[in-house]
Amino acid sequence: MQEERPIIALDFATFEEVKDFLNHFPKAEMLYLKIGMELYYAHGPQVVSYVKSQGHSVFLDLKLHDIPNTVQATMAVLAKLGVDMTTVHAAGGLEMMAAARKGLGFGPKLMAVTQLTSTSEQQMQKEQLIQASLGESVQHYAQLTQQAGLDGVVCSAQEVGLIKEVTPEGFLCLTPGIRPQGVAIGDQKRVMTPAQARAIGSHFIVVGRPITQASDPLAAYEMIRAEWNA
Repeated sequence: MQEERPIIALDFATFEEVKDFLNHFPKAEMLYLKIGMELYYAHGPQVVSYVKSQGHSVFLDLKLHDIPNTVQATMAVLAKLGVDMTTVHAAGGLEMMAAARKGLGFGPKLMAVTQLTSTSEQQMQKEQLIQASLGESVQHYAQLTQQAGLDGVVCSAQEVGLIKEVTPEGFLCLTPGIRPQGVAIGDQKRVMTPAQARAIGSHFIVVGRPITQASDPLAAYEMIRAEWNA
């Protein structure tokens, strides 16, 4: 199951920027949009409600990481917003992830973040004191995520093949850090093009600045969507 729409990261600080950006697209274009921490903490549920009212799908990427009871209660609140997908940190552990699934229910997709795409293996080993390789860490988190009953993981496209080795068919991989050929990678360290992500088996891709900062966001989106679905 590959989602044909690239998920657009709405990395904006204000509600007006979101509305201005969406005005670049035809009203009939039903998008898949990521609302992250900056936008959600600034405007709360109203930004989710607005995006849903326009007919778009919402990936609410809050990466919850807390004690199980708190995460379960929070997920129950997010479920009422009608989000289509949301996230926790796999580092929260098996019990926390299972509690998140219980709170959210089985309608929206629930994904766990393995290692951030801004994290290198050297950083992980030095700062997190994880002495395994980055690939082994990601595989371990993916297995825990599957055991907890979640739908899949957020990971670098470079780790999708490793994850497929240790998880059953149908376990989903969502890959941020997607950059078309020739576009600056910014603060991401593990990136791939849309075509590469498709070839390796990603189910969802997230693209931000190459679309949101483009002079013609619609044209940039259509180019990336065409490459992703080629």
